[in-house]
Amino acid sequence: MTFTVHPVPGHGAEDVVVAPDGSVFTGTDDGAIVRLSPDGRRIDRVAHTGGRPLGLELFDNGDLLVCDALAGLLVVHSYDGSVETLLTDVDGVRMRFCNNAAIAGDGTIWFSDSSLHFGVDQWKDDFVQNTRTGRLLRRDPDGTVTSVIEGLAFANGVALSADEQFVAVAETGARTVVRRWLAGPRAGERDFLVRDLPGYPDNIARGTDGLIWVTIASPKDPLVERLQTAPMAVRKAVTRIPEALQPKPKETIRVQAYDDTGVLVHDLDLSETGYHMVTGVREHDGRVWMGSLHEPAIAVYDLPMK
Repeated sequence: MTFTVHPVPGHGAEDVVVAPDGSVFTGTDDGAIVRLSPDGRRIDRVAHTGGRPLGLELFDNGDLLVCDALAGLLVVHSYDGSVETLLTDVDGVRMRFCNNAAIAGDGTIWFSDSSLHFGVDQWKDDFVQNTRTGRLLRRDPDGTVTSVIEGLAFANGVALSADEQFVAVAETGARTVVRRWLAGPRAGERDFLVRDLPGYPDNIARGTDGLIWVTIASPKDPLVERLQTAPMAVRKAVTRIPEALQPKPKETIRVQAYDDTGVLVHDLDLSETGYHMVTGVREHDGRVWMGSLHEPAIAVYDLPMK
């Protein structure tokens, strides 16, 4: 079992996605999209979004879907690195916080908009104030956009079940993964893939192992839990005090994996130093790749052989 950190030329490598050949993509806070070779030794900058790339997904043709918190829903074309804007507005209103996505087999894009009030630079404000204005949205192949779930407590990671019977979206503020059934006898119903997570989930993603991997960016914080139910005046006051005095994410490395029935299969709570706040995760052929909102690096952990 090994844990390896691969530095990248930029801070905040928030998410990761792995191509079929094993190369790994991430995006940094300067707007760059970079690709690492499978061994992490070669790094190439493949595009620049002009914004703040967060969630990443790959289309079957090799193009990269980018949820950019500032620029919206983008496509980075694999043949030349050019950037195409798919979506910036929903119902005539610009998205504030495009965050994460999953791509269905028919090309439908399921994606999250974390808040109607705060953007990526004020994510803590939405988290503490618990505005519950996050959304799960759907973009059909013809370009039609529909809001599917509203009122989420900081909508974040998105993943589809293996058979695409449901779509799941992480609620960071509520420590849950919400499930919306898309087909079968429960179509249209909403429930939970998992509740009462041990911390605050960020991105989620389906691995090649068929499991839904969930990041636990920071463990449950009793102070944050109390603040989220305090009067709004108190919540707003907390976000106005100096950042050094505000609640901070704990320096942990934790990811979990669940099957499509919500059964916990893996719980990786690692004690490595020099890396923390895992916000992106992708299992690929027994290797668990991780990204972090705060680190200028991605990391990889080799699962033990069965």
